[in-house]
Amino acid sequence: MEGIPIDELRTAYDAQLRGVTTPGGSVRVERDGPLTRVVGWRRGFVTGPRDLGVYGAELDTLIARQRDFYAARGEAVEWKTRAHDLPTDLTERLTAAGFVGEDSETVLIGQSADLAADPVLPDGVTVRRVTAGSDLQRIAALESTVWGEDWSWLADDLAARIENAPENTVVLVAEARTEVVCAAWLVFNDGIDFGGLWGGSTLKEWRGQGIYRAMVAHRAQLAAAREVPYVYVDASADSAPILTRLGLHAVTTTTPYVWSP
Repeated sequence: MEGIPIDELRTAYDAQLRGVTTPGGSVRVERDGPLTRVVGWRRGFVTGPRDLGVYGAELDTLIARQRDFYAARGEAVEWKTRAHDLPTDLTERLTAAGFVGEDSETVLIGQSADLAADPVLPDGVTVRRVTAGSDLQRIAALESTVWGEDWSWLADDLAARIENAPENTVVLVAEARTEVVCAAWLVFNDGIDFGGLWGGSTLKEWRGQGIYRAMVAHRAQLAAAREVPYVYVDASADSAPILTRLGLHAVTTTTPYVWSP
């Protein structure tokens, strides 16, 4: 990333990645003032530009309107914030409205070409692209095992994304014989300079063997081949150090604020 200041990367992130790509199907995107919100997904989702342009009581009204909209549907809603958002008291006002902050993640950006090394996998582990429902269910089962909670919804979510944008959704599994040991996906958006790196969860007994790094490299190769110059990821505290060592750069943090009925 030599020669590209972090603030320029952050500006490009704000300009290109504040929208929403929906899974398709019955999910729809609506606008409410400066906000974009998703309706019909597993829970509501709200995001906006870096500067919402509303303040004080007007901002409180905007927040309450989102909360009440999803409350009427009997749904939880996630409001995605970033550390450099404006107004600076947005998260305080979300908290006052009953939203609860969850774990923060680091937004990391890397150049595809720099990350596109040949993947190095342990003996007996292979990577392939999948689209079949049975494979997507295996991915959901992997995620459920890794996170210790029900991720069965993910199979339908990935299936809808593939159906909605087959050329822009690349779902990969790393397998040891017939066992899925890691899964990750790469999401493109037409006209956007960034490919999104999602997933990457690895079974505990297979960690520390380079599988996660190999999945990053594989997806970076795909992005570079498509002439998408950057990849980005919202990284957990566990993943961020690995990705930083690979050459991605932190541009901000993101924290979901969730309201539940």
